[in-house]
Amino acid sequence: MNPNSTTSSLPLLNRVAVVTGASSGIGAATARALAARGAKVALLARRKEMLDQHVAAITAAGGRALALAVDVTDQRSVEAAAQAVAAQLGTVSLVVNNAGVMLAAPVLDQRTSEWERMIDLNLMGAMRVIGAFTPALVEAAKTGSAADLINISSIGAQGVFPNFAVYCATKAAVSHLSRNLRTELGPKNVRVSMFEPGLVVTELAHHVGDQGAKEWIFGARQTMEVLQSEDVAETIAFTASLPRHVNLQQVTIMPTTQV
Repeated sequence: MNPNSTTSSLPLLNRVAVVTGASSGIGAATARALAARGAKVALLARRKEMLDQHVAAITAAGGRALALAVDVTDQRSVEAAAQAVAAQLGTVSLVVNNAGVMLAAPVLDQRTSEWERMIDLNLMGAMRVIGAFTPALVEAAKTGSAADLINISSIGAQGVFPNFAVYCATKAAVSHLSRNLRTELGPKNVRVSMFEPGLVVTELAHHVGDQGAKEWIFGARQTMEVLQSEDVAETIAFTASLPRHVNLQQVTIMPTTQV
């Protein structure tokens, strides 16, 4: 038997992963991809019934997973999740910070509640997760394990999209936050990566209340082959599987024909 066969087929064996926003889309696909590579995966989101379905599928395929109903806008909820993951799965060495919402909120419409929702979920929610799980990442790195904080941003962090100024601002903040966190965590052997996907088939588009914006998104899906959640998930799994001294800091993943 090739002694490296298990390592090559299950590169994330013995690692504990946390994926937020894991009830659907990129989060659910990422949880499946990480589990298929050997990681024990905690799936975090508000919709417990959907998480349970994903956990059942991962378990049926021979993986190990845990479903936790968590609201990342609630500090106590996130802290309780960190304690539960540690108790049931062990020390976390991989965090995929994916929970978020995309709303069209034109500034002239003064939809302040929607601005606040995006800022609290997309930015503060990400920070709550980082604060709760980063100590475990540092501890994992001390043992010689690879340790990863992967923040899911958006091409909106780089681009300009009418009526999505606040959403794009939150994602730009996540991207720049990731760059700066590398200066703190890189010296501790914790890799920090940001993913900036283009158009992906996820539930995010259904959250868009503005009819014009929704028509633009769904119209684009008809004119180009957009990304599937699995495309992003496979790239995340690849990134986490790299040797611990290799850090893909910024990954912009786009449909080939989206410009």
